[in-house]
Amino acid sequence: MKIPGGCAGFLDATVLFLIWLTKQTVGSGPLSAPEEVTAAIGGSVTVACQYDPQYTSNTKYWCRGAVYILCRIVVKTPRNRDSDRSFIADNKEAGVFTVTMTSLNYRDEDVYWCVIAIHGGNIRTRVQLLVSHTVTVVTPTAPMALNHDEISWWATLRWILFILMLCCLISTHIAVWRIQAAKKNMSATTISPSQLT
Repeated sequence: MKIPGGCAGFLDATVLFLIWLTKQTVGSGPLSAPEEVTAAIGGSVTVACQYDPQYTSNTKYWCRGAVYILCRIVVKTPRNRDSDRSFIADNKEAGVFTVTMTSLNYRDEDVYWCVIAIHGGNIRTRVQLLVSHTVTVVTPTAPMALNHDEISWWATLRWILFILMLCCLISTHIAVWRIQAAKKNMSATTISPSQLT
């Protein structure tokens, strides 16, 4: 079945949107961390990444790089694979894994990611590390508490949108099929003037 150009573009966009929608995770729901942390040269910094209790048995890691899919893992659980200046600890009871980086220098300034490894796509949140010459005292704020109602609401909304887009896709296919069938029937039942005499 040949699909007209305009419909094919719509179908491609719909399919891509459906794929994107099913791959999305809740932004800061199952995982939260500070967006930005600042530390002094030669000092250390500890970043707390709070996660939903359902992920206690999952592998957690600290990844470095502005683009997530290209980032380099610095430290990783469960075997506490520490590097020479970075350490990770997972407090499963509290639902927090913490990453500590020591002996900081300007080269450490970058984008990092708190990541939870899950099947089908990892959950992650971005953390910007700034390294400063001046020593600043920052009072750490407690990680945001997870609002399970918001997580549940987003998950429900995501599936409703998925079903609606799927219905649109199926409706479009049916409409295109009916139009083409009607054109075939019309051309098959068209009587030429020579047949009338």
